[in-house]
Amino acid sequence: MTKGLEIDYDTADRITLLVLMDQLKYLRKELEDFKQGGWLHPEDVTNNIKLIAALKVLIPYYGGTV
Repeated sequence: MTKGLEIDYDTADRITLLVLMDQLKYLRKELEDFKQGGWLHPEDVTNNIKLIAALKVLIPYYGGTV
């Protein structure tokens, strides 16, 4: 008997897409808050910009739009 949860590839892709889109939304909000005067570590600002660019490439691979 195997242990664990098994899901089909379409479900796994959909979950992945939703998580990636949620992360993109969060990173954009962090940067917007920073631009409005909120605090964000300088390293996080640069990393967020890079991550947003990467997510814009990755999300369409899973069938999403940015």
